[in-house]
Amino acid sequence: MDPCPFMRIIVGGLALKFPVASKPTFSGVHPASSPCFCKIKLSNFPSQIASVPLATQNDPHCPATQAACFNLCKSQFDKLASKRHCVKIEIYTGRTGNTCGLSSGELLGKLLVPLDVKPADSKSTRTFVIQNGWASLKGSSTQLHLNVKAEPDPRFVFQFDGEPERSPQVFQVNGNNVRQPVFTCKFSFRNSGEHSLRSRSSVMERRTSKRWLNSLSSKTEQTVKERKGWSIMVHDLSGSPVAAASMVTPFVPSPGTDRVSRSNPGAWLILRPGSGTWNPWGRLEAWREPATHHLGYRFELLPDAASGGSDAVTLANSNLSIKNGGKFTIDVGSGSGSTPDPSPTSSLDLGSGSWADLMYQGFVMSSTVGTGAGKHRKSPEVEVGVTHVTCTEDAAAFVALAAAVELSVDACRPFSQKLRKELRQQKQELVV
Repeated sequence: MDPCPFMRIIVGGLALKFPVASKPTFSGVHPASSPCFCKIKLSNFPSQIASVPLATQNDPHCPATQAACFNLCKSQFDKLASKRHCVKIEIYTGRTGNTCGLSSGELLGKLLVPLDVKPADSKSTRTFVIQNGWASLKGSSTQLHLNVKAEPDPRFVFQFDGEPERSPQVFQVNGNNVRQPVFTCKFSFRNSGEHSLRSRSSVMERRTSKRWLNSLSSKTEQTVKERKGWSIMVHDLSGSPVAAASMVTPFVPSPGTDRVSRSNPGAWLILRPGSGTWNPWGRLEAWREPATHHLGYRFELLPDAASGGSDAVTLANSNLSIKNGGKFTIDVGSGSGSTPDPSPTSSLDLGSGSWADLMYQGFVMSSTVGTGAGKHRKSPEVEVGVTHVTCTEDAAAFVALAAAVELSVDACRPFSQKLRKELRQQKQELVV
């Protein structure tokens, strides 16, 4: 498989150094005694926020922590390089957040870092250091230490030829933007996709006293809905199954609401074939964030005998916009700050002590979540870091995970809304 060229603009190594003779601010608080944070902006990408530690005269060491990362495909990188864009960094004193709609931080100074790269560099296999060292903030005598670099990050790109519930083909886009089929998906129900369940007590009461039940039916008959039994099987072109996503915990509304909550999420198992059976690889939980148009999610990597781990490790824990679309992202060890709406991403640092640290570092994968309906609904596009694909089953597992994320958007829709026909079977009334 031929990967597509991608580049990452990485900002890290941040530290502030205040002049010894600095005076207190008008508020009476010396900047060096307050927490500091920064907003990092590149072109039309969403701003990223990170804390900025202080470097003292006795300890000038600057941490190597990554503060922000911008992922660019070849065309995006070439466009930025040809117009000489800058990375803009604004330093604030105070704590992050907003109070009464106003920023809680006080602007300390700004810094512009030109992207001194060329469009041809997008094909390079080496890292370009754009800036490394101390620089003075504009409008301040404070100095900021930073490291800015452009790092090649080739990825395999897969595109669904339709929504997962329509059992689409999956194409790979190679470095020359040529699409070729690599997988097929088969959506199915293990049992009915949405049930109305009535309690056994209601049925017994009806048998005992039909008249009494009719008078109090609104109080004694409880109807509960659930979405369950959805599954996706991924096959290679020979027809062999190479990955699967199976809904193992039903999506049910919280009591008194019509939404799936974080306290009781639905869940999927992502499965891989091995030794004549299916082995769990990961677990995806999803829910609807309260009073918002956001899907919350958490993805855990499950240990196996080969990894030597005993506990599941969280690789992604964030949310994305259902209304505006977004990306489900696994980016490990970047330590980057929060990303504002419409598509927050997750960046986790597993630490060197984690068994998963040996398997996953840097950018792992991302998948788009489409918006709209019918012909206007966009199908998922999946990007997977080259270093995380060593065989067909590796790529297929990420494709199955992307399908589960997309289907979770529908599974978490309010139960007052009707699902698309592909996700519904004839309703059954079960006695439990």
